[in-house]
Amino acid sequence: MKTKVNEIAISYSGNIKTNLLPKINSSSCAAALAFEQWNKNNIELQETFKIILLNNANRVKGIYEVSNGGITGTLVDVRILFAVVLKSLTTAIILLHNHPSGTLRPSEADKSLTRKIKNAATFFDVKVLDHIILIPDGNYYSFADEGIL
Repeated sequence: MKTKVNEIAISYSGNIKTNLLPKINSSSCAAALAFEQWNKNNIELQETFKIILLNNANRVKGIYEVSNGGITGTLVDVRILFAVVLKSLTTAIILLHNHPSGTLRPSEADKSLTRKIKNAATFFDVKVLDHIILIPDGNYYSFADEGIL
């Protein structure tokens, strides 16, 4: 009797030439790109956590929505986050989430999650370049700029 198992397929579709991909060279550049891509219909309604996936030259491979939550928080499964990072052969990431309240201060939960992701990233030689908090008016807070990454 032959044992049957499910097949797992890994998919990444990109048809933009690498040299045409946006290059991230600052927190303001990353925040502007993230805000431009964010759904403005719900940025002030519910919290969402995303990651910018980067290649070794800090060019954007894509943006992935990891979780979509409630008014005051969202649950991030780090295993799912790294499944995406590893499947896309990403070498660096920028963490993103919004604060619907408009508060630019990171919570203790935000800081703890950032540490957890950064610690996990070291095992895979993936760089966590920043964690950016966006608010509905387009302003942002950068963990890297504030020296708490």
